[in-house]
Amino acid sequence: MAPSQVQGEKTVALLKKLIAFDTSNAPGDTRALAEFLKTQFAPLGAEVDIVVAPNGKAAHFIARLRGDGSKKPVLLAAHADVVPVERGKWTEEPFAGVEKDGFVYGRGAMDFKGGLAVFARAVMRLAEDKTPLARDVILLAEADEEQGQFHTGWLAKNHWDKIDAEFALNEGGYVLQQRDGTVRQINVTTAEKISATFALKATGRSGHSSRPFPSDEMANNRLISALASLAAHDPMVKLVPASEAYFKALLPISSEQAAVDIRQLLAAKDQSELETAGKKLVADDPGDGLLVHALLRDTMAITMIDAGIKPNVIPGDAKAVVNTRLLPGTTTDQMIAEIKRVIDDPNIDVNIVTSMSPQEARDYYAMRTKIPASPLNTALYEALERNAKRLWNDAVVVPTMFEAGTDATAWRERNVPVYGIYPYPLDDDILSRMHGNDERISVQALHQGTEWIYNTVRDVAKK
Repeated sequence: MAPSQVQGEKTVALLKKLIAFDTSNAPGDTRALAEFLKTQFAPLGAEVDIVVAPNGKAAHFIARLRGDGSKKPVLLAAHADVVPVERGKWTEEPFAGVEKDGFVYGRGAMDFKGGLAVFARAVMRLAEDKTPLARDVILLAEADEEQGQFHTGWLAKNHWDKIDAEFALNEGGYVLQQRDGTVRQINVTTAEKISATFALKATGRSGHSSRPFPSDEMANNRLISALASLAAHDPMVKLVPASEAYFKALLPISSEQAAVDIRQLLAAKDQSELETAGKKLVADDPGDGLLVHALLRDTMAITMIDAGIKPNVIPGDAKAVVNTRLLPGTTTDQMIAEIKRVIDDPNIDVNIVTSMSPQEARDYYAMRTKIPASPLNTALYEALERNAKRLWNDAVVVPTMFEAGTDATAWRERNVPVYGIYPYPLDDDILSRMHGNDERISVQALHQGTEWIYNTVRDVAKK
């Protein structure tokens, strides 16, 4: 077995063990996983910290390999918590780390315990090889990334000295694999959309279901009408600097039709031309068009609905949750105004879901929308690009904006560049399973990602 394959198999074995820890959020209990990682890193001479949040469950694991201090540290951050599962819809046990037909199945296999395994093995291999380091190498297995309270924002506020670095790797961009298995496009995220969640509440008359009131007097009916309007609504096309740079970078590897669509988008002079070009680019996308659509708009998705106490009772309240992903420059107040305009019902309350005060929330989200993209002239980005091209010869590395959200803000708001990657090739099938059923990652992808990240970190950290 080739050395690279041996290292890849070590990553596969580690991922299986990580999946076996049920770190579903909520409650997001990562203590046992953190203690397991301690048993892996402490014998290698790494300095280990486990920081447990006030809720007693969200445990951040930090391992540090010491360098000579001539350069600032490099950080590899990956979240250890995962979203819950619908067990009945899985064909494999979601917390067993089953390897089958060339894939590892389990919650977090792709998002993001697979990334944690790849990052962890890169750091462990540096320790195993006793590589002389010019800078500290820090691994962070973070908690509460999946919409929890004690995420990296809390960690940075209370323990910044443990995770301060010159630059960092985090989850984010996709290594896009074509149907024939080749990789031609590697997205590295240097900025990301902002996740903001809003609650809608309708009130009405309650009573016996055998004597229904007029439709506009019942909370459920009014909420259903409002949600139907939101479901049919598509926010307008916006071309922000991060997505503009992405589409420009795609031109050399785009099909003839896609290149025409991109040029029309970039040349648009008004909103009407933007809308036409944006819709054409999505329609002509060889995949499902969802990524392109998300990069061109603020998005909104109805994710939770709560109403009723009994089948024969008309409820007086009906609630729904709408998760949005905002482009840089869009404020939460603007999104609230858009939701209210679309539902056109002044009696439905629309509020941001947050533990902060209204003013604190405005200030926080205003700050986030002004964070600049991470620069491309750092040693870490250049090493990512260089080693990616060695592994995937025909690939183009494309800086882009992440259409979802990560915990990278804790560093970006402190002017620390962060580069987001899912460090393994992904096809449409793998991506479609993220946060869904039968989540999986291929063994071959883990092998390739292991080599890529190890070589990248070694390049930037060694003497």
